[in-house]
Amino acid sequence: MASQRKKTSGESMLLRYLILGAWALFCLTPVLWFLSIGFRPRTEIITPTPIYWPTFSLDAWHMIWEDWPMAKYLRNSVAAIIGSVIIDLVLAIPAAYSLSRFEYRGRDDIGFYILSTRMMAPAIVAVPIFFLFRTMGLLDTIWALMLIYAAINLSFVTWIIRSYMLDIPKELEDAAKTDGAGEIRILWEIIVPAILPGIITASVIAMIFAINEFLFTLLIASTPDAYTMSVALANFTGGSDGVIYNAIALVAFLAFLPVFLVVVLIQKHLSRGLTMGAVKG
Repeated sequence: MASQRKKTSGESMLLRYLILGAWALFCLTPVLWFLSIGFRPRTEIITPTPIYWPTFSLDAWHMIWEDWPMAKYLRNSVAAIIGSVIIDLVLAIPAAYSLSRFEYRGRDDIGFYILSTRMMAPAIVAVPIFFLFRTMGLLDTIWALMLIYAAINLSFVTWIIRSYMLDIPKELEDAAKTDGAGEIRILWEIIVPAILPGIITASVIAMIFAINEFLFTLLIASTPDAYTMSVALANFTGGSDGVIYNAIALVAFLAFLPVFLVVVLIQKHLSRGLTMGAVKG
C-alpha cells in the first residue's frame, strides 16, 4: 500500500512538472523567437520567402555596441530607473503611513486625489514640464529623467503601499507606543519590515512603468547624452537605413532582461506582495 501510494505521488509530481515545463516553454517561446531575430541577417528577416534554417549573424550585435553607444543608453536607463524608485519609496512610504494610520478630515479625499493624478493623460502636462526643466537647466540630464519617472509613478506607488499598510493590525503599534516608541520608530522598525513584500512589489511595478515610459523621455532627452533604451529603440525605426529589425530585437531584449532577472531573484517576495493588501482600498 505504501509503495503504491509513493508511486502515485511520484506520477503526480511528474505530471505537474511536465505541465509547468510546457507552460514555461509556451511563455518563453515568443521571447526566444524575438531574441533569435536579433542574431539573424537583416536580409533574411525582410525577405518574403520563408527561411526554415536561418543563418546566425552578429551584425546587429556589433552595430548596437560599436556604431551606437548602447552601453551609455543602458547605463542611463538603469540610473534613471533606480533613482526614480528610490525617490518614490522615500516619499511614498511616509505618505502611505499617514493615509493609512492617522485620522484627519479629508484623508480619504486626499488619497483619491493622489491616485487620480495617475489617470491624467501625460500629454496634457508635457509642454509645461518641458519648459519647467528648461528653466531649471535640467534638460538632457539623468536627474530630469529620475524626477519625471518618480513624479509619474509616485501616486501609484503610494496607493499600493497604503493598501498593504491597511493589512497591518494596529495592535502592533499600540504595543510599541506602550513601550515608548515614537511614530518614526514604529514606521521604520515595525511597519516597513512587515510590508516589505508590498514595497518590493511596488518597486518592481514602478520599474516596469519607468522602462516603458517614452513620451517624457523623448521630450527631455533630446541628445544622445541622456538617451535611454526606449529612445534608443526609436533610432532603429527610421532614417535612411529603414527599420533595422534585428537591432530592434536585440535592444528590446536588453531592455527586458534586467527586469526579468530582478523578478526572478525576488519572486518569493513578489508573490507574497501580490497577495497582500489586494482587496484594501
